[in-house]
Amino acid sequence: MACNGGVNDRPVGELLREWRRRRKLSQLELAIQADVSSRHVSFVETGRTIPSSAMVVHLAEHLAVPLRERNRLLVAAGHAPVYRQTPLDDPDMSRVRAALEQFVQAHAPYPAVAVDRRWNLLLANDSFKVFLAGVDQKLLAAPINLMRLGLTPGGLAIRNLEQVRGYLLPRLARQAAASGDPELHQLYDELVAQGPVDTTPPDPADLALPIHIHYRGTDLTFLSTVTTFGTAFDITLEEVAVETYLPADERTMRYFTGARGTFA
Repeated sequence: MACNGGVNDRPVGELLREWRRRRKLSQLELAIQADVSSRHVSFVETGRTIPSSAMVVHLAEHLAVPLRERNRLLVAAGHAPVYRQTPLDDPDMSRVRAALEQFVQAHAPYPAVAVDRRWNLLLANDSFKVFLAGVDQKLLAAPINLMRLGLTPGGLAIRNLEQVRGYLLPRLARQAAASGDPELHQLYDELVAQGPVDTTPPDPADLALPIHIHYRGTDLTFLSTVTTFGTAFDITLEEVAVETYLPADERTMRYFTGARGTFA
């Protein structure tokens, strides 16, 4: 089933109502959480009351609205945006970028990457090259999209691809729905159109979904973890995620600990 979404130039009340429904809250439930009257929530949603900047931010916090979308809510209410968005290559973000690079590099000898909110690759350590062997060069043109790279024919040589698709595509759908980002909806539609999604439940004995690849004659198995910066006050940083890959078996661990720096 395709995901559809997106908001442009709509009244703040309509946008807030959409976020409330996305979070599956009634007006009364939101009012209780935000410690305001349900009548006030109703008036805001119907346009009878234009909320102050502080009230927009207050309601957005209780609706877990991403910072980018909070700015959109503020503008829709006639206020100035309050959350900055600074590109990672801006001089003001040099310390942030250095910290991200240190985070990614510190995971060596195991693979690690940093991606933006749309899964475009920002940083990768040398060990990530084990995933790129044999990848179609068209998929390596900037911006490199990690979801597209992993789930498109000619992409990462994942041996249990259908199992990985069955895990990642519902995750992408949830992310698109939670963020309201139309480009994530489009990415989901593009990837799900390439074939059916395996809905086989994961093995309860597995700690997490294993990722199997074959590299230079060796079968490698990883578990991945994703780290985000939930207390960030800059849109760019809030939207960055660091994905790290840990060896899921002793063979993979031995391969990396004995092959440090040989992935060129």
